[in-house]
Amino acid sequence: MKTTATTLALFLLCACGARQDLRPAAGQSLPPQPAQALKPQTTADLLELPTMARPDRVDEPLSRSEERDDDRFDLPPTR
Repeated sequence: MKTTATTLALFLLCACGARQDLRPAAGQSLPPQPAQALKPQTTADLLELPTMARPDRVDEPLSRSEERDDDRFDLPPTR
């Protein structure tokens, strides 16, 4: 029973975090603005993943089964 109460207390303590905007640490500033940027970057812009980090899928899985054509290179292995 004591372990359950301790676990519950730790869970409640972890769940009560403050929600506020991110700011640079004291004495620090945001990274320099890119040369071609039209406006200064915000923390939300910096936290957004670039497309290269998670590219879109280009291959679609089969949505239905289809009969495959005969493959003349599909040969059994040889020794």
